Amino acid sequence: MKAVGFYQSLPITDENSLQDVEVEKPQAAGKDLLVKVKAISVNPVDTKQRRGGDPEGNEPKILGWDVAGVVEEVGNEAELFNVGDEVYYAGSVTRPGGNSEFHLVDERIVGKKPEKLDFVEAAALPLTTITAWEALFERMHLSMQADANKGNSILIIGAAGGVGSIATQIAKLSGLETIGTASRKESIDWAKSRGADKTINHYERFMPQLEEPVDYILCCNNTDQHWENMAEAVAPQGHIVTIVETKEKQNLDQLKNKSASFSYEFMFTRSMYGTEDMIEQHRLLNEVSKLVDEGKIHTTLTEHGGAINAENLRNAHEKIESGKMIGKIVLENF
Repeated sequence: MKAVGFYQSLPITDENSLQDVEVEKPQAAGKDLLVKVKAISVNPVDTKQRRGGDPEGNEPKILGWDVAGVVEEVGNEAELFNVGDEVYYAGSVTRPGGNSEFHLVDERIVGKKPEKLDFVEAAALPLTTITAWEALFERMHLSMQADANKGNSILIIGAAGGVGSIATQIAKLSGLETIGTASRKESIDWAKSRGADKTINHYERFMPQLEEPVDYILCCNNTDQHWENMAEAVAPQGHIVTIVETKEKQNLDQLKNKSASFSYEFMFTRSMYGTEDMIEQHRLLNEVSKLVDEGKIHTTLTEHGGAINAENLRNAHEKIESGKMIGKIVLENF
C-alpha cells in the first residue's frame, strides 16, 4: 500500500525528509480496526517526530496522528465498530501513523465521525480536540456544565493554533470567560471567530493587558517563553496546564504563595501506557461528534493541502514549523 515516511531525520527542505513509499498492508486483530484512510491532518508532533532522530531498522517511519476514514476490517476482539463505519481518531504515537492508505488503530481511542462533517473537515479535529478536552476537564477538573463555571476565566496561549482553536470553543461552551493570545490581525480575528471574548498580545507582559488574574491558563505555545507571565497572571488557587515541554528549568516556587497548581497534558499518555481508561478517548470523541452535529462545535480546518503525498506533506510540515499556522491543514486521499 502507498504511504509517506522517512528513513533519516532531515530538514524539511530536503526532498528526502519525507518520501513516497510502499509498505505492506496490515491486518486487523484483537481490538484493532483497519481503517481506509480518507483524510489526514498535520500537527507539531509530526514535525517533532521527524526531527527526533533516525528510525530504527530498515523500514520507513510513518507519521500522522489525525485520521478520518472508513472501517475496512475489525479485529476478533473489537466490539465498538463495524465494517463500513465512518470514524475519526488520533491514534498512538508508539505505533505507525496514519499517513498511509490503510491504518491500524485500537478501537478504544476511535470515535464516530460527525455526520455533518466530511472527511476533510473531520480530520482536522481528533488530536487537538482530545488534547483540549483532557486539559480542561481532566487536568483542570472543570465541569462541562456552564453554570458551574460561571464567573471563572481562562487564558489560552496560542488561541489561533490547532489546540487553541478547539480549546477556545470548548471553554466558551463551558461557560468560561475566554481570553486568547494572538499577535496578528488574522490570528486575532480567527480566535474571536472561535469564541474568544477578547485577545491579548503574547509578546507583551500579560498582566497590564488583563483586567485581573485568570483562574485557568492553557499554554499551547512555548512554556519557557511564557512561564514568568503565567506565574504572574494565574489567580490564587488557579491552575496552569501546558502541552509544551520545557527546555529550561522553571521555578515552580513562583506558584507556592498562590497555592496554584501546574500540570502537563499529553494526549498520547493513555495509548502509550495502555491505561485501563483508554476508552475515555472513544467516549469523548463521540461526545464531540454529537456537539458538532448539534452545531455547538465547528471544525478548525483552515487549509486543504491537496492529495496525501510526500511533496504536499513536506509543504504542510514547513508551514507548521513556521509557527504561523492558523487552525489546521488537512490532506485528502492518495
